[in-house]
Amino acid sequence: MSNLLSLRGVHTHIGAYHILHGVDLVVPANQLTMLLGRNGAGKTTTLRTIMGLWHASQGSVTLDGQDITQKPTPEIAQSGVAYVPESMGIFSDLSVRENMLLAARGARKLDDIDTDRLEWIFGLFPAMKKFWLHPAGKLSGGQKQMLAVSRAIIEPRKLLLIDEPSKGLAPAIIQNMIEAFRQLKAANTTILLVEQNFNFARQLGDSVAVMDDGRVVHSGSMAELAADEALQARLLGLSLGAHQ
Repeated sequence: MSNLLSLRGVHTHIGAYHILHGVDLVVPANQLTMLLGRNGAGKTTTLRTIMGLWHASQGSVTLDGQDITQKPTPEIAQSGVAYVPESMGIFSDLSVRENMLLAARGARKLDDIDTDRLEWIFGLFPAMKKFWLHPAGKLSGGQKQMLAVSRAIIEPRKLLLIDEPSKGLAPAIIQNMIEAFRQLKAANTTILLVEQNFNFARQLGDSVAVMDDGRVVHSGSMAELAADEALQARLLGLSLGAHQ
């Protein structure tokens, strides 16, 4: 199995702070890789380093065989990477429609967007069609998260980087999000997803990497981690079984 993304010995400094301490991480193509770990372990910094928002001070980031370690964020985005931050990054004063049109880099007007793809997104997230002309800032938290993901997938991407998509969402909306990611997986979308909801992680993850103190301390099959409560307790301080 080929790896779409590889991080080798990545160190990241933010000002005087040394956040990542030699991260080694691979993301297999056409799979969903979960990035788990306690708060402050370095998960968000890893995503931001991949996206070029912060640059690695040492080590390498390789995407589809190309070194992107020091490339600027717009160039990384143009190479087919979309990033959904924990803050969601939507434009609150713009409508859902306008947010989607901005995200479709190849479209200057709505008619330029692939109609079949837009209808597919409406199938994943019906609220996007219902609130198409509404200001994004008026949406609920769950609807804003749906919009953030919809923006990321309005065009085909090589890689999706998604930071805690279920945070603060009601259980019914989380289940809707899980089903949407299942469909993305079925369409052979490569995803690296940071998540604190372990039931969410277990249902979706193919592979998993666990971070602690700025390093990847475990990598392997998500199913194997989900089945090994002793390993869960050692790596994460809790059991996935307690979050069913």
